[in-house]
Amino acid sequence: MDQGNTSGNARLIDRAVSRRAVLRGAGTGAAVLAGGSLLQACSSGLKGNTKSTGKTITIGFVSPLSGPLAGFAVSDGFVVDTVRKTPKYSGGIKIGSSTYDVKIVVADSQSSTNRASQVAKDLITNDKVDMVLVTSTPEVTNPVASVCESQHVPCVSTVVPWESWYFGRGAKQGDAFKYTTMFFFGVAEFGECFIPMWNRVSNDKVAAGMFPNDADGNAFRAGWPPLMKPAGYRLVDGGAYPDGTTDYTSMISKFKNAKCEIYVNAPLPPDFNVFWKQAAQQGFRPKLATVAKVLLFPADVVALGDLVTNIATDAWWTPTMPYKSSLTGQSAKDLADAFTAATGKQWVQALGSTYSLFEVAYNAFAAVDDPHDHDQVAEQLRKMKFSGMSGALDFTAGPVPGVAIVKPAGVQWKKGTGKFPFELQVVDNSANKDAPIAADLEPTNA
Repeated sequence: MDQGNTSGNARLIDRAVSRRAVLRGAGTGAAVLAGGSLLQACSSGLKGNTKSTGKTITIGFVSPLSGPLAGFAVSDGFVVDTVRKTPKYSGGIKIGSSTYDVKIVVADSQSSTNRASQVAKDLITNDKVDMVLVTSTPEVTNPVASVCESQHVPCVSTVVPWESWYFGRGAKQGDAFKYTTMFFFGVAEFGECFIPMWNRVSNDKVAAGMFPNDADGNAFRAGWPPLMKPAGYRLVDGGAYPDGTTDYTSMISKFKNAKCEIYVNAPLPPDFNVFWKQAAQQGFRPKLATVAKVLLFPADVVALGDLVTNIATDAWWTPTMPYKSSLTGQSAKDLADAFTAATGKQWVQALGSTYSLFEVAYNAFAAVDDPHDHDQVAEQLRKMKFSGMSGALDFTAGPVPGVAIVKPAGVQWKKGTGKFPFELQVVDNSANKDAPIAADLEPTNA
């Protein structure tokens, strides 16, 4: 594990806990549905009083600091340290006539669904957290959110398509989780981001879809055809393959035979790397590759080398967006520059989303009479509206209760002009006009 991810005094929980999962995978939540109503599930086995007391607010933060999803967490240790030093956190949160110290406890999900459930349980029972913040893919966010929902602990998730987070936990349209909220975007926003780029390069309008049999893959498989059909595109689905597949020959042949000009996906990063290398070897060269869940971060890009040139993806945050911290007024560019200065690493878009988790937490606690009252805090999360490092967030707007939408920009990986071998450049802002265009959209393969 990269020690930079837990720099400073960010404490990593690594206790010996039971290996038995609290929940069984991303598709099962701690909430069940009956008669169209969202009901609390059976007890997950947590015992005793889990509510904290006293003049300290304890926040748990879960992210994949190690394992195959660790690229998502490269900046998380830096953000935690940065937030801790802000006056609104270091000086405590003033509520009424009292000031509450803030303690942040960091836990590594190890990119494992079972481990994510276990550390959420540990934060609740041992640390008696007042809120859990969690980031990066349904493999991490869903089990954590489900444990929190079942135990009545406020939780905020990000960097997970809302459909994967919501429907993947057993909800039906219109249902409302009481204690768990999230901000990010979904398949519709991917469509607003990707389809305008497709339209600029495609003639035949046939798109290849690489969607695994997991929460993200199934959400994309269901969500893309209704978006593509009005735009004149036909989806060729490569099949619901299991995560960890190592031979994609049959899928590649299917895409080649259908003459797919466009490619879209939602795999685990290591699986895409294997697929893309095999696609190059076997002659599948789509005019434009638009990828989701992968190639979001420089470490993943370097692993593919020149094969990454002009692959397009989504960017929910960039240093060029005109957003500022609601905690300090620091700009997006200042945050990115500070990260590079402190770590020597290239900026990553998780800087903005992780930072905003702590903005949301601060705003919720500052608005209640008792920060240890989980119902009060959860109510503030559900009705929250504010602008900060991720732009404007409105948890009342939907598309379902407790979900705030962030609009992404279309970006491509271009050859670097300075210190880093590749740079992420905004090439289309159809979905988010706040993102200034920095480069021309070019075909991934001529």
